Amino acid sequence: PRCGDPLAGSPSLTQSRHSAHLRGCMAALAQYRQQQDVGMAAEQLRVARRHLGRITGHVGAEDILDVIFRDFCIGK
Repeated sequence: PRCGDPLAGSPSLTQSRHSAHLRGCMAALAQYRQQQDVGMAAEQLRVARRHLGRITGHVGAEDILDVIFRDFCIGK
């Protein structure tokens, strides 16, 4: 996840997937700012939070279900 001493300044994103998730977060926040509908704005915030969670290692139930359905072929 994050590299370097967190007390020595800003950590660097060393993996390309971290950069991709950061770009995804920024794109979701840009969409959030353009939304007029409260429900759609909330969805964009959820997407942004999920991208950040992928960088920091915080995963929710939704992420676990995604892995289960993607990797374990449930229902086949």
